[in-house]
Amino acid sequence: MAEFRTPLIHSFFCNDPALLRIILQDRAADFPKSNRMREGLAPLLGNGVFISNGAEWAHQRRIIDPAFEGGRVRASYPAILDAARAAAARLTPGVHDIEPHSAHAAADVIFRTLFSLPIEHRIASDVFEAFREHQEAQPLVNLAALLPLPRWMPRPHSRRTRTTAARIRGLIQTLVSDRAAAIAAGNAPDDLATKIMTTPDPQTGRCFTDAEMIDQVAVLFLAGHETSASVLGWALWLLAANPDWQERVAAEAAMMSDDFACLSGLKATRAVFREALRLYPAVAMFVREATGPETFRDRHVPRGAQLVVSPWHLHRHRKLWDRPDDFDPARWDTPEGKASARGAYLPFSAGPRACPGAGLAVAEGVVMLAAILGRWRLEVTDRTPTPVARLTIRAADGIWVRLTPR
Repeated sequence: MAEFRTPLIHSFFCNDPALLRIILQDRAADFPKSNRMREGLAPLLGNGVFISNGAEWAHQRRIIDPAFEGGRVRASYPAILDAARAAAARLTPGVHDIEPHSAHAAADVIFRTLFSLPIEHRIASDVFEAFREHQEAQPLVNLAALLPLPRWMPRPHSRRTRTTAARIRGLIQTLVSDRAAAIAAGNAPDDLATKIMTTPDPQTGRCFTDAEMIDQVAVLFLAGHETSASVLGWALWLLAANPDWQERVAAEAAMMSDDFACLSGLKATRAVFREALRLYPAVAMFVREATGPETFRDRHVPRGAQLVVSPWHLHRHRKLWDRPDDFDPARWDTPEGKASARGAYLPFSAGPRACPGAGLAVAEGVVMLAAILGRWRLEVTDRTPTPVARLTIRAADGIWVRLTPR
């Protein structure tokens, strides 16, 4: 744990599993999402479930959670598999920055699972560029997050931030309006969007309005597209840098079929993806806020203090992991690795605010890796990627790999 204080902000960096259990699980209601953090994300996410708090957040989760329960991963498997096969088929021999390809693939998955629409290349490029521009315009720490401004005062977001957010939300608005019309006409497909838009809150009986749905789709797009693209790109680079594990994944790819049950046999592929999530968690850090005075490890934590949780640091902590900087998917089969995972592994957060789509995200990652490695051999180049923290963990100048057909 570390304390950081400036005239504008008082924060505590919490890297202790015991503290994290208190903040994220045991007393999660006492440590809501930080209002300062939401300032930077509001232009894109509105008041979506990722940044809302209190009764509004609970209302949103009561509608969203049922869409991901039960057999949703099984029901979404055909769409994920089609997107993965399409991604593998789009690749060509040579040296490529794999990040745009990962973004295209992840966008294809989210459009197929949310709206039953295979994404066209032009749209994928527009979405990727819009998110890329939004990331560059939206630093991890920004003025809106640091200044304790009253709610009525306009936020100091840059024109570029507002423009890129509006581009993304404009696309989402069109999709939501089209789906609302299809639901009214009785011919909407049975996918995530339809499920979420037609599920009433069991306590109030109220469904999302179209405006509220735009916020939720923006969240799902960020969570299901941008984060998945980030981790997939890093996982492919890790496999390029580790040929032995690459060949294990390629061997398992032959087991993948149209039958959802085949996923249970892709054990090495799943271990690789979990290890990629450990080394390159999509979200570098997130922030909670103390609603009252606390005492953490004999240190006074005042009301309103910002509590920074960093999966990036937690996953690489020398006291919590054996050889934390090494890529070692085999660790997930060891008692030490399993013990570390229970207390120091937060790729999808934990507690009541854990990502409801975690199972879907892991299935997507496993299927994507198997589909791509079944067709392509990857090699590193002389351009080692440098991670940078924006909305997600991205590479400063791309993730470059050499592709050759198998």
